[in-house]
Amino acid sequence: MTAFSESVRKYEELCEQNDVPAETVMAFLVELSQRERYDLYLHYEEKMPAKLEKEFDEGMARILKQEPMEHVLGYSWFYGYKMIVNEDVLIPRPETEELCANILGRMDEYFPGNETIECTDVGTGSGAIAIVLAKEEPKVHMSATDISEEALVTARKNAEINGAEIQFTAGDMLKPLIAAGTKLDVLVSNPPYIPAQEKMEKSVVDYEPHVALFGGEDGLKFYRMIFEDCRKVLKDKAFMAFEMGWDQRERMSALVEEILPGTRYEILKDMNGKDRMLFVYFNL
Repeated sequence: MTAFSESVRKYEELCEQNDVPAETVMAFLVELSQRERYDLYLHYEEKMPAKLEKEFDEGMARILKQEPMEHVLGYSWFYGYKMIVNEDVLIPRPETEELCANILGRMDEYFPGNETIECTDVGTGSGAIAIVLAKEEPKVHMSATDISEEALVTARKNAEINGAEIQFTAGDMLKPLIAAGTKLDVLVSNPPYIPAQEKMEKSVVDYEPHVALFGGEDGLKFYRMIFEDCRKVLKDKAFMAFEMGWDQRERMSALVEEILPGTRYEILKDMNGKDRMLFVYFNL
């Protein structure tokens, strides 16, 4: 058996040699061992239990081949909630947690007197955004759509394990909402926004669903589709919230002004100072 410290140092060196962030090693060990980081450091020179060492070695072998740690674990943490992740859904990103926090804040500001808030997450993927909004805001009646039936299987499981009440519907963008005569207070979407020709990390291209990544030639295909049809599903007073690419401010602003002229909107920066969130307001 190997000491925790020895194993961690070995894999940190291997990560650096294989273009994997070295901090992945401790993050993976913390999750696998189900122990707090400080507790591992207190016992850093002790031998690893044989079962844990075997799982750690097998998992790190996969991670060193660029497989995402979350896929090796089978789950990811998002806004404090545990989410199943696999090849059918995107791994939720920290930037998307910021989107959720801003949506919840805008709901309080925009609908202070509402008993209920009708909200849909379009292109829900793992269901992460929908679950956070449903759990964190008691007024929300949450629904979610996705074109991928496989993604919806995972989203339903995530809603179940987190005790979130969400109505899931399969369909392309706003089509199922229009067909059902839905009227929303809030429309949320984190659509595919990577331009088709943009180069991506191997861990993303090889292991995450391309249907959830690429947004046409300019990355704005799905925003364009939503902007063109959104008034069919929004109430008179409503807002839309989106995640966007950090370098899309000018193109996104032009698109909003072209398709939704006169509508108030704002682009918010994430904690790293990058333009990552778009909010569009109706009848403020």
